[in-house]
Amino acid sequence: MRLLAAALLLVAPLGAAFYLPGLAPVSFCEEGEETESCKSLIELFVNRLDSVESVLPYEYDAFDFCQDKEEKRPSENLGQVLFGERIASSPYKFTFKKQETCKKVCTRSYDPGNSADKSKLAFLKKGMQLNYQHHWIIDNMPVTWCYDVEDGQKYCNPGFPIGCFVTPDGRVKDACVINSEFNKKNTFYLFNHVDITIMYHSGKDENWPGARLVMARLRPQSYKHTDENNLSCEGPPMEIPGEFTNKLNLVYTYSVTFEEKNNIKWASRWDYILESMPHTNIQWFSIMNSLVIVLFLSGMVAMIILRTLHKDIARYNQIDSSEDAQEEFGWKLVHGDVFRPPRKGMLLSVFLGQGTQIFIMTFITLFLACLGFLSPANRGALMTCAVVLWVLLGTPAGYVSARMYKTFRGEKWKTNVLLTALLCPGIVFADFFIMNLILWVKGSSAAIPFGTLVAILAMWFGISVPLTFVGAYFGFKEKPIEHPVRTNQIPRQIPEQSFFTKPLPGIVMGGILPFGCIFIQLFFILNSIWSHQMYYMFGFLFLVFIILLITCSEATVLLCYFHLCAEDYHWWWRSFLTSSFTAVYLFIYAVHYFFSKLQITGTASTILYFGYTMIMVLIFFLFTGTIGFFACFWFSLCFNAGLHEMEYLNNLFSYKMAWILLSGMLRF
Repeated sequence: MRLLAAALLLVAPLGAAFYLPGLAPVSFCEEGEETESCKSLIELFVNRLDSVESVLPYEYDAFDFCQDKEEKRPSENLGQVLFGERIASSPYKFTFKKQETCKKVCTRSYDPGNSADKSKLAFLKKGMQLNYQHHWIIDNMPVTWCYDVEDGQKYCNPGFPIGCFVTPDGRVKDACVINSEFNKKNTFYLFNHVDITIMYHSGKDENWPGARLVMARLRPQSYKHTDENNLSCEGPPMEIPGEFTNKLNLVYTYSVTFEEKNNIKWASRWDYILESMPHTNIQWFSIMNSLVIVLFLSGMVAMIILRTLHKDIARYNQIDSSEDAQEEFGWKLVHGDVFRPPRKGMLLSVFLGQGTQIFIMTFITLFLACLGFLSPANRGALMTCAVVLWVLLGTPAGYVSARMYKTFRGEKWKTNVLLTALLCPGIVFADFFIMNLILWVKGSSAAIPFGTLVAILAMWFGISVPLTFVGAYFGFKEKPIEHPVRTNQIPRQIPEQSFFTKPLPGIVMGGILPFGCIFIQLFFILNSIWSHQMYYMFGFLFLVFIILLITCSEATVLLCYFHLCAEDYHWWWRSFLTSSFTAVYLFIYAVHYFFSKLQITGTASTILYFGYTMIMVLIFFLFTGTIGFFACFWFSLCFNAGLHEMEYLNNLFSYKMAWILLSGMLRF
C-alpha cells in the first residue's frame, strides 16, 4: 500500500500537467523579458490553399506570394500528408505586444515581356477566379476572418481569399461583394494587406508567466501602394487588369494589434469558431429524426416477436388434427434449408472479414474522437488513427473470414486468406493511386510523396497482411459455427414470390431507413471534406453511428423474417445486400451534393471527387453489409434454435401421451 501511495504521489503532478502531444500551451512575453518558458517571437505559419470550386489544393509556395528566407516545415503526421496539408513558415513574424501599422513584407514585380512573370501572374489570377483561400496558423490556432451573415449572426471562417474577380459582364463574384469599390469589369482585386488582431489571456492572476494567445483574427484588405517608401494603407484597391499589358508591382503589407481578453480561457479558445457555425439545432433535428426511425423499426420487430411469433408458435403446438399439422406455413417449412451454404461463399466471407475490420476501426476512432483525442486542434490525428487501426486490425478480418468460410463448407482456404488480405484494400489502393497520379500531374499539394506511398505499402504488406494470416490461422482451427437444425439433402423448391418478396425490391427498400438516419449528418461530413468546413461534433456522429447499427440490424431482420415466411431461404447474400444498399443511396446523395451544393469546375476535379467518393462508398458498403448480415445470422440461429427446442418438446410430449395411452390399454 505504501508503494502504491508513493506511485500515486509521483503520478499526480504529471496528470495535472497532461496535454496532448503538440497541444501544450505556449507562453509569450514582451521583448527583453524572454525566459526558457516564455518567448516574445510569434511566428505565423501558412498551410495549403484550397477552393470550393476545385478539388486541387496547392502549396503556399505554388503562388508567387512573399516567402520566408529561412523556410521551416514542421514535421507532419500521416493524416496531414494524406489530406494534403503542407505547413510552412512565413515572412509574417510578430513581437508580442508590439503594434505594427502598414508594415511592408515584400514586393512582387511582373513584366509582360517575361514569360515566367506572365505564367506566375496567370496562376495568381486563376487562384482569385476560383476563390482559393489562404489558411494561416498562429500558435497552432487558425487565423480567422469573421464577418456578418444573415440574421445578424457572425461567421468565423478559418480561411480568407487571395482576392476576387469581377467578370467582363460586370458580375461581382465571391468576396468582391464586401467592397463597393470592387466594380470594374474584367478586373481582379488582390487582398495584399491584412489587419491582424491577436488576443491574449494574461498570466498575471494565474500560475504561469507571460500570456497565452486565445484568438487571432484578420481582415483582408486591398490597397494600391504607389509609394513603397511611404506606405499608408489607404486609397483605392489593388487592381489587376484581365489583360496583362503593362508592368505591375504588388506590395504586400500587414498591420498587427494586440488585445487583452482574460474572459477567454486557453482551453476554450476554439469555441468562438465552433459557436459561429449554427449547426447545433440541425444536429439535434438529425438525432430526433434518427431516433423516430429506430423506434419505428423497434416497434415493428417487437410486434413480430411478441405477436406473430407467439401466434405462429401457438399454432405450431396445436396438433389436434393431421390436417392442421400438414397446413404448416412460412418459416417452419424451410427450417431444413435455412442454413444451406450460399453461392459465392468465398466472396461473401471475404466481404464479412473486411467489414468487421472497418467496423472495429470506425468504432474505436469515433470513440477516441468523442473523448477529445482527435480534435481539430490535433491536426491529422483522425486520419492517422483510422489508418493505423485498420493496419493493426488485420487479425479480426482474417479470423472472421476464415471462420465464416469454414462454416460455408469452403475448402480453398489459401485463396480465402489471400483475397481477405488483398481484394478490398487492393481496390482502395488502386483507386487512391490513380487519384494521386492526377494530383501529381496537376502539381497539387495533395499528391502523396513517393516515400509515403512506399510507407503505406510497407504497412499493408508488412503488418496488415501477416496479421490477416494469423487471424485466418486461428479461424480455420476453430470448428464451424454449429447450426441448430440439420440441413436437408434435397433443396426445397421456392414457390412463386410476390413483387415485394422478390430479392431486388426487398434490397432496395432495405437501405432507405438506414440512409434516412444518416443523411443530415452526411451533409456536414461532405461539407467538411469538400467545402473545407471544420467538423467537430463527434458526439453527435458517434450517436448517429450507434443508431445506424441498430437501424441496419432491425431493417435486415425484419425483411429476413418476411422472406422466410414467404418460404425463400436464400437469405445469406440478401441480408448482406439489404443493409449495404445504403451505400448506393450514399452515392446518389453524393452525386446530388456535387451538382447542387458545389461549384466544382474542370475534368480533373470532377474525376477526383467521384474517385474519392467511390472509396467512401466501398467502405460504407462493406461496413453496413456486415452489420446486416450478422444481425440476420444471429436472428436465424436463435429463431431456428427455438423451433428445434419446440419440436423436441412436442415429440417428448407425444411420447409421454403415447406411453400413458398404452399403459391404460394394458390395464384395461
